Amino acid sequence: MEKKSVKKAVLAYSGGLDTSIIVTWLKENYGCEVICFTADIGQGEELSSLPKRAKASGASRLVTKDLREEFACDYLFPLLRSGAIYEGNYLLGTSVARPLIAKYQVKTAEQLGADAVAHGCTGKGNDQVRFELTYIALNPRLKIIAPWREWDIRSREDAVAYAKARGIALPSSTGKSLYSRDRNLWHLSHEGGPLENLANAPEDDLFQLTVSPEQAPDEPTTVEIGFERGNPVSVNGKKLSPAALIERLNTIGGKNAIGRVDMVENRLVGMKSRGVYETPGGTILVAAHHDLESITLDRETQHYKEQIALRYAELVYFGQWFTPLREDLQAFIDRTQEKVTGSIRLKLYKGNIILQKRSSPYSLYREDYATFGHSAVYDHSDAEGFIHLYGLPLKVRALIEQGGEGIPPVKVEQVQRD
Repeated sequence: MEKKSVKKAVLAYSGGLDTSIIVTWLKENYGCEVICFTADIGQGEELSSLPKRAKASGASRLVTKDLREEFACDYLFPLLRSGAIYEGNYLLGTSVARPLIAKYQVKTAEQLGADAVAHGCTGKGNDQVRFELTYIALNPRLKIIAPWREWDIRSREDAVAYAKARGIALPSSTGKSLYSRDRNLWHLSHEGGPLENLANAPEDDLFQLTVSPEQAPDEPTTVEIGFERGNPVSVNGKKLSPAALIERLNTIGGKNAIGRVDMVENRLVGMKSRGVYETPGGTILVAAHHDLESITLDRETQHYKEQIALRYAELVYFGQWFTPLREDLQAFIDRTQEKVTGSIRLKLYKGNIILQKRSSPYSLYREDYATFGHSAVYDHSDAEGFIHLYGLPLKVRALIEQGGEGIPPVKVEQVQRD
């Protein structure tokens, strides 16, 4: 395949094995200047060694941007308000992060006069789609380079050999971890290695954010989360910024074995893959938000929003964040959240989330209405007529199937033709 003419490329840089060798590969195969871009979205200590490694790999510079608060406020909280969960289990931690990273990768390319963007996603995965759809949506003039779809490297061993042959310093974790991991403020994912065999249960040393239920405290932990217009704003009465709130709940949830998921999911490209996820804070927030909606949304809105959430989850998983449909669905979702304000108290115990208390100034639940006794807003005798009308289709069908007995005959007047 003929190479594109590229003068300067901005690479989405994680500092892992793949992106470490991509810097050199781009210079060898495209003869271009390479700028590395890294988004701080909650990876923690993983970022400390990146400037030195990027420079050693041959990059002209490393641009790092702290996006933790923007990630939490403009991506994670809208996702939370939507109620979207992919295939019933996946809280979309990696999926929702890619559009943000790609957005600022594009901005960096524009600011520094680059004519191309590059990523280290494989040709089998979802991330290549998520990155590239964002590039296309935000600046379709930028050339896109996806080395995994071009080079002859086919395995981790090939990548290590390439690096050693060119004197590229490898991350200290290379060769030690059996798994492919992705970490951010919302979650930590684990794929590959022994997990590719469905007969293998995850080993205890796989997990990094959460303890096992057996290791969790023998006494439960109580946590109360305050919400305003669908957004979490406080933990145990203390106001926190969006990123700090998630970090706090990650700590609390992790200590109580909250948020572990082991699932086989359907990738966009058509194959199934197994992922093990740790999402302690997110799991707590999803449970609390759902319970608050149960008392603040009317039935029709609540049920319709559940249908919207399924489509919203697909859009996020498939990389379609910057699309008119996702944005329009968000507008509907956010309208539903205007009165999702209040607090939820939960008890966390050995991997379980147990509801303790719901409260909201906009609660549609009234004890005097819900009581089985007499109520001024509900007359028990009204139910009879309602049931007759509601059940009329069933009654007609049953009578017809039973030979029409009990149905008054229909008089048909004959019309005489002239």
